[in-house]
Amino acid sequence: MATMKFLCDTKRCIECNGCVTACKNENDSALEWGIQRRRVVTINDGEKGEASISVACMHCSDAPCMAVCPANCFYKTEDGIVLHDKDTCIGCGYCLYACPFGAPQFPKQGAFGARGVMDKCTFCAGGPEENFSDAERQKYGANRIAEGKLPMCAELCATKSLLAGDAEVVSAIFRERVAYRGSNKNVWG
Repeated sequence: MATMKFLCDTKRCIECNGCVTACKNENDSALEWGIQRRRVVTINDGEKGEASISVACMHCSDAPCMAVCPANCFYKTEDGIVLHDKDTCIGCGYCLYACPFGAPQFPKQGAFGARGVMDKCTFCAGGPEENFSDAERQKYGANRIAEGKLPMCAELCATKSLLAGDAEVVSAIFRERVAYRGSNKNVWG
């Protein structure tokens, strides 16, 4: 089975936020107010060396969110996608502090940010509910993986800077791009 991963090519990302909009539109039924599963971060904005990167859950091989969750609401699919069960989540926030990417988020319903149930990027793979059921769509959003499609954020990236899919294929595409740019010394074997 393939291991699914995201990779953002900072040399191609133009900070258009198309990936953010695509994610929001595709998963809108599951997103509560204040949740953004994907965001674009820019470093050195307006200066020499400016770079933008699209960030969401990276579906880590050794996910820190899974390691710290006392409710064991996180699980990994055969494809290596890290998902969570909203019915099991107790809203403790440990995952939020453990994740280096800031992927787990809590809805901002009240004035003081009462937590509730955590939400995060699902790689458009739905959740533990039955595939294509109303419950899955309402709780987790789209299940494009079960349809044989890639996440909507990567599908609609205008510059193809956001790559998603089989880690081996994504790595091969990125290595080819780096070599094409003339940085053969930076290509890993």
